Amino acid sequence: MTVKLSPARSAAGLAVRLTLIAAMTLLAACSLPRSGPSKSEIYSGAVEKGGNTHVIYVNDHVARTTNFTPSYGFSNSFRGAGQVGADEIRAGDVLGLSIWENVDDGLLTSLGNSSTALQEIQVDSGGYIFVPYAGRVQAAGNTPDQLRQIITERLATQTPDPQVTVTRVAGNGATVSVMGKVTAQGVYPIERPTRSLSAMLARAGGVSIEPEIAVVTVKRGNNTGKVWLTDLYSNASNDIALRPGDVILVEEDQRSFTALGALGGQTRVPLGNESINAVEAVAMVGGLNSHLADPTGVFILRDEPEQVASRVLGKSVQGSQRIAYVLDLTRPNGLFLARDFLIRDEDTVYVTEAPYVQWQKRLAALIGPINSANAVQNLAQ
Repeated sequence: MTVKLSPARSAAGLAVRLTLIAAMTLLAACSLPRSGPSKSEIYSGAVEKGGNTHVIYVNDHVARTTNFTPSYGFSNSFRGAGQVGADEIRAGDVLGLSIWENVDDGLLTSLGNSSTALQEIQVDSGGYIFVPYAGRVQAAGNTPDQLRQIITERLATQTPDPQVTVTRVAGNGATVSVMGKVTAQGVYPIERPTRSLSAMLARAGGVSIEPEIAVVTVKRGNNTGKVWLTDLYSNASNDIALRPGDVILVEEDQRSFTALGALGGQTRVPLGNESINAVEAVAMVGGLNSHLADPTGVFILRDEPEQVASRVLGKSVQGSQRIAYVLDLTRPNGLFLARDFLIRDEDTVYVTEAPYVQWQKRLAALIGPINSANAVQNLAQ
């Protein structure tokens, strides 16, 4: 007996078949949504396969070879500079002079007065000051006491037994500029209490950001040095003596790594001033995504300097090299190696999706249209 389908049921069946064919064709023609390249696609870009990336499994040798973090610090030229003498006079300084004469009506004193005060005498750009009856006197390079003796000797030829005192009113000739993330930016004189870097930062009110991420840069002429704020206080050799004209800049550290792929989060993560290993880096973004991540495909992508790349590859190379370090967390020592592998500035931590994830996505993409077509067929019936 032949059963004839109604036109509606025949149309619905045809729709199911057409939907299935269309879905299969679509899956074959394009790739499904995903968080990035698969493990096999990264391997296909290896140098051995004609690519320009060295794909290296992390072992004890690799972890030890790459186990360094570029550190901040001052060169010997900064550390070897002596402290500025707080009493040494420089061009731009402002001085105060008091002169006593042993006569009733002296050269500088008026009748009935035994002394005269010359206030706010500025040392000119050549290092000189002018003192009446003593003439143009070299002040820069002398201490106040040395300048006192010079002025006394010159006045002694014109007035009997003169007595002179010299004080340094302001040290504008020996100043530094403090800028950036400090409480009070400004130009500050190098005085007796502020002759070192830490003292000058305190004079500027301290830093206005978290100390753990603060970097202090000192520019001196054509030379520049920088140090972590925490290292400045923990190591006395970093507390350098300041020199006139120094520029001090406090800023937030910009070092970071990027986390991508099948992780708890995808973001740019600041490194701070502490060493961070691969396990900590993954944990900082929520760990591996238990529904997506392939624990055999944890990659650290890095442009490795020539010297380090040569030791890792066991051969001499020219220039920096693109290296994709692979961590297999399923191996017996996988987590230990990840714990020993340090993350550096500008690293990319990428975790691939497990192979079955793409299979599930394809299956879901196939079943979805079919279920929809079946629903249409049921309604037609």
